[in-house]
Amino acid sequence: MPIDRRRFIVATGLSVAGGALARAQAAPKAVASAAGRDWAWVREQFPARRDLAHFSMFYIASHPRCVTDAIEKLRREIDEDPFGVVEHGLFTRPGQVRAAAAEYLGGHADEVALTRCTTEGIAHVYAGVRLRPGQEVLTTTHDHYVHQEAVRLATSKAGAGMRRLALYDDPAKADADEIIARLRQGLRPETRVVGLTWVHSSTGVKLPIRRLAGVVREANAARGADDRMLLLVDGVHGFGSEDETVAEMGCDFFAAGTHKWIFGPRGTGILWGRREAWAQLQPTVPAFELPPFEAWMRGQDPGATQAVSMSPGGFHAYEHMWALPAAFQFHKELGRARVAARIHELNGRIKDGLLGLRRVKLHTPRADSLSAGLVCFEVDGLTADEVVRQLLAKRVVASASPYYPSYARLAGSLLNSPEEVDAAVRAVGGLS
Repeated sequence: MPIDRRRFIVATGLSVAGGALARAQAAPKAVASAAGRDWAWVREQFPARRDLAHFSMFYIASHPRCVTDAIEKLRREIDEDPFGVVEHGLFTRPGQVRAAAAEYLGGHADEVALTRCTTEGIAHVYAGVRLRPGQEVLTTTHDHYVHQEAVRLATSKAGAGMRRLALYDDPAKADADEIIARLRQGLRPETRVVGLTWVHSSTGVKLPIRRLAGVVREANAARGADDRMLLLVDGVHGFGSEDETVAEMGCDFFAAGTHKWIFGPRGTGILWGRREAWAQLQPTVPAFELPPFEAWMRGQDPGATQAVSMSPGGFHAYEHMWALPAAFQFHKELGRARVAARIHELNGRIKDGLLGLRRVKLHTPRADSLSAGLVCFEVDGLTADEVVRQLLAKRVVASASPYYPSYARLAGSLLNSPEEVDAAVRAVGGLS
């Protein structure tokens, strides 16, 4: 039997009366604005231990106070009235989160799907692309395990191929023109998806995504719709550290966790896509979103895939997902250009310091145009893990890249000061 929108809303518990029965929400606690604040104030917003110099916040971030407060407020509300709060917000809160993400991304809310991490976003794209036998996915030798494994799983099911391309040989000498040329030469008629990583956590190299997107766009000019290449970018280590408008970069899809450089709640992420590109995907997990749910209620075909159709449904940690706008607001108040400049300032200082150490080999390019917030290096006579252990004994939190070869990494973030950077470099110079 056909269902009009009013009857649908009543049936799903979203009526005005149903909302009024939910527990009255407490007035939100005032949160100090970050606008115009100095970096010392910003550091005070994070509870990360003061006896450690944190140079691995890109791995998983400490929550700033505004995010912690937003999570705690939602947690209390849900604990006090689980059904009322969740049922009333199930189809409304995600739209607010997408709107906040879209403002930061530079696009529109209907271009954003909500995920729990970069891995999930990447996997949903590769699993959703309609690959034919004989087609291939082209990635690079620099991508993370989860990116390459998502490709392997998807292509093995479809009977398609996968290929990896080296965009540079020596990361410290990476050259943008060479990177562009290698991608252009690597494209084939059977290439259906190109997967790139904006900032390589293996080397610290930052790819010129806009120019690479131009290469894919040029190649697509002579292709039909069914053979058009899609460009997917793993953007997690540029998202929040670079002054870049994602919606204008030229990619078809952009996946990123928001619990790293964005300082968002742990277990949150976004998948952005061009409006026209979403129709190229088939959802893998049913979405708890109004358009597909309403189509099901009416017994209708949901039609072409939309971004909301790609947000995995099921019950989640709502206090985290729904608190994500607080992180985007924090960045907005700080100023994206100002944040990026600070991160480049600190990491440029790390690189300059390491270049002055006799036993150290820097693997990340010095140029800001080819690097972001990750600095990868080796110390003669020590493995990456040994470097990390010795630095931790000096109260410096570094990390080892999960690749072969593995490099030690220092990443300057908003929690660090120039003085901490200089002390960390001295600690590297004093390794035995």
